Amino acid sequence: MSGHDSKYFTTTKKGEIHELKEELNSQYKDKKKDAVKKVIAAMTVGKDVSMLFTDVVNCMQTENLELKKLVYLYLINYAKSQPDLAILAVNTFVKDSQDPNPLIRALAVRTMGCIRVDKITEYLCDPLQRCLKVDEDPYVRKTAAICVAKLYDINAELVEDRGFLETLKDLISDSNPMVVANAIAALAEIQESSSNLIFEITNHTLFKLLTALNECTEWGQVFILDALSKYKAKDARDAENIVERVTPRLQHANCAVVLSAVKVILQQMELITSTDVVRNLCKKMAPPLVTLISAEPEIQYVVLRNINLIVQRRPSILAHEIKVFFCKYNDPIYVKMEKLEIMIKLASDRNIDQVLLEFKEYATEVDVDFVRKAVRAIGRCAIKLERAAERCISVLLELIKLKVNYVVQEAIIVIKDIFRRYPNMYESIIATLCENLDTLDEPEAKASMIWIIGEYAERIDNADELLESFLESFPEETAQVQLQLLTAAVKLFLKKPTEGPQQMIQVVLNNATQETDNPDLRDRAYIYWRLLSTDPEAAKDVVLAEKPTINDDSNMLDPSLLDELLANIATLASVYHKPPDAFVSRVRPSTTRNEEDEEYENGQDAGPGDSSAPIPETTTTAAPTASTPSSTASARPSSQPGPLPPVAPVADLLGDLIGLDNALVPVSQPATPAPSGPPLPVLLPASAGQGLQISGMLVRRDGQIFYSLQFDNNTQTPLENFMIQFNKNTFGLAAAGPLQVPMLQPGGVANTLLPMVLFQNVAPGPPSALLQVAVKNNQQPVWYFNDKIQLQALFVEDGRMERTTFLETWKGLPDSHEVSKELPNAVINNVDQTIEKLASTNLFFIARRLLKDTNQEVLYLSGKVPPSIPFLVELTAVIGFPNVKCAVKTPSLEMAPLFFEAIEAILK
Repeated sequence: MSGHDSKYFTTTKKGEIHELKEELNSQYKDKKKDAVKKVIAAMTVGKDVSMLFTDVVNCMQTENLELKKLVYLYLINYAKSQPDLAILAVNTFVKDSQDPNPLIRALAVRTMGCIRVDKITEYLCDPLQRCLKVDEDPYVRKTAAICVAKLYDINAELVEDRGFLETLKDLISDSNPMVVANAIAALAEIQESSSNLIFEITNHTLFKLLTALNECTEWGQVFILDALSKYKAKDARDAENIVERVTPRLQHANCAVVLSAVKVILQQMELITSTDVVRNLCKKMAPPLVTLISAEPEIQYVVLRNINLIVQRRPSILAHEIKVFFCKYNDPIYVKMEKLEIMIKLASDRNIDQVLLEFKEYATEVDVDFVRKAVRAIGRCAIKLERAAERCISVLLELIKLKVNYVVQEAIIVIKDIFRRYPNMYESIIATLCENLDTLDEPEAKASMIWIIGEYAERIDNADELLESFLESFPEETAQVQLQLLTAAVKLFLKKPTEGPQQMIQVVLNNATQETDNPDLRDRAYIYWRLLSTDPEAAKDVVLAEKPTINDDSNMLDPSLLDELLANIATLASVYHKPPDAFVSRVRPSTTRNEEDEEYENGQDAGPGDSSAPIPETTTTAAPTASTPSSTASARPSSQPGPLPPVAPVADLLGDLIGLDNALVPVSQPATPAPSGPPLPVLLPASAGQGLQISGMLVRRDGQIFYSLQFDNNTQTPLENFMIQFNKNTFGLAAAGPLQVPMLQPGGVANTLLPMVLFQNVAPGPPSALLQVAVKNNQQPVWYFNDKIQLQALFVEDGRMERTTFLETWKGLPDSHEVSKELPNAVINNVDQTIEKLASTNLFFIARRLLKDTNQEVLYLSGKVPPSIPFLVELTAVIGFPNVKCAVKTPSLEMAPLFFEAIEAILK
């Protein structure tokens, strides 16, 4: 509507529907057009005008393009609620799709594609086929291409049966670049919602796309660049040719085109072997990225989030441009925070002086959060750059002298980390830190200062006096501070076993065991008490053990996740720094296809053959342990601690579950009965759980991960209000909701399925199957036990590959990414049953072949675990005999041991 059409939105007359009905049936065209505009205005502001459906549809028979557009807009909105009446418009649609005016032809096809009514979809096919194949106007063809994607979303089977996918692929060879771009966009959209391989770029289509790239509109260029980013070049020369054709897009005015071009270049650079070419490409990518940073704040933020990913992979691109990330006074806080992160990543020995001057300036700003981040940034630079650590500490000391409370506290927090990174190097500054004890009021700052006093108690003459100043408020302190005070007091006692520290440790232990409700604090106090009362030398070995130095990996992403995010540059994934699957749920159409046991035509291409790659050692988790003192331990200790009952070994879970009472979610709903099946493994035996036995394991149901748990109450009292928490683990598994267990009567048993989510609390370091769990109820202390992450519960439903994709992926992965292992406890008795069993765990059959000389069956399978880590599998076995050889190729080789465990468990 034009600007003067706003009058249609201002009417408030009563009886308006009746008047509109009369006007819609008027014989005057202008009156009819005004009536339709009023209907659209009413519809836009939320009024129900569906009762005028028949009258509006009658207005379709017109040559006026504006009126026709308005009627089509009304149809799209109300066709779903009036499907029977919408059929009346079909004849007009079909007629309009053959109109001499290309705008009307395109409008008809576009509208039919937007009306999501099955009855109309059937009539859409013939006009759409005609517009795709024989229409002379490129505008109609490009509109029809997008319509195929919409039709696929409504009825995928119909699109495949009528050959629309092949027609779309033919459009890639169209003479008009916009038709090519829209065909690519439609195929990409269809591929997103399909589990089968729909479209793959070949050498022929690659040439067509690169040719169209120079001539189509900016959004067409984005579609084509996104498709090119998924293309794997054959060799370095092929990659260089692609990069050469894409590089001019870096000069484009549209930031989406620039970022998409960067994405393609980064992907292809992985294959380019010439260091000169790589260096030149890095130089060419820097100026456009720098230019984007001078855009509006919202665009700046998106670009900075993408740059954050890029510099983690290739810091050399912007290594000389650190000044452009210096914060301006009028930058929004979210832009400033991102710039700080990037400056830390780009900081080096060459530019650290400039960076520290900037950070020091930021530490005097008015925004408290920004100041804290700036102070932390100084500490992270010290941890990252050893040669610059002394300069960083000098800056921190200068900031402490300013006596600004939150600056001092943040400085103490980061200095504690510096001490951990460089032990026995900068302890001379402890005296300066101790001067500011009275100003500390934040828990983290207090905990850091207490850690420093305890760690260096032998070098601080009045360490006991300093700790005593904190002890006065021990009951009111947070759990974080109480835990540090407890540990620091033990360290002081072990380092200076004199009368003062001895009295202090007694007071702290009494407070921690008798005056607190925090189970973590109480448990740690009992452990220290038993160590000190049974074997002080062992206590020294444990408490005063040499600590591993720390590295600043707080903002570095896992390599496999970084690869996935770099492949999604210029999308929301690169802004959220999460894989698309973490925040977008796609409903894939259910497609059935027959699996045939065919052999590959060429046995050599079928798989890896006999692999002798080294196998990483598979780590096994310890037996489940309970780490809670027995009932006798809760008796009030005497002034001279005597020997206490022995305690089971405690995992490092204690430190990570600080504040457990506040973190756990109370039960509010009845338990979900667990499905019948084999008995669950016992995780906490009744003997260790004071009569409570907990069994459980991870399972997968309907695409969702659950923790199947069983609780057996062998005590004499009812147990209720169960809560659960998971420690950091390789896959970031955490509870998606409360643990739903009703009151458990003596002798009672309760089963529940706890829904789980991924990547909530990821543990750093190499992958591990260890899952540490804490469970508590109102009548008992917290129970800690270990479980094993069964990888088969994590296999996702979209891990199926086409055979050609499997072969190309296998060949595309280097031989160093292949590993094999003999599985002595695995056996294949029946191939068909084994294939069915593996498919039920989302390991999908690709092909099989028989090795006649050894009478061995070879099966090829594919699977995938989050975040999108594929596994290409070859199983070799003699039917009916134990010992299966498993070879696997995956980009994430460190996951292989977990995969072997899963396969052996499935085939056991």
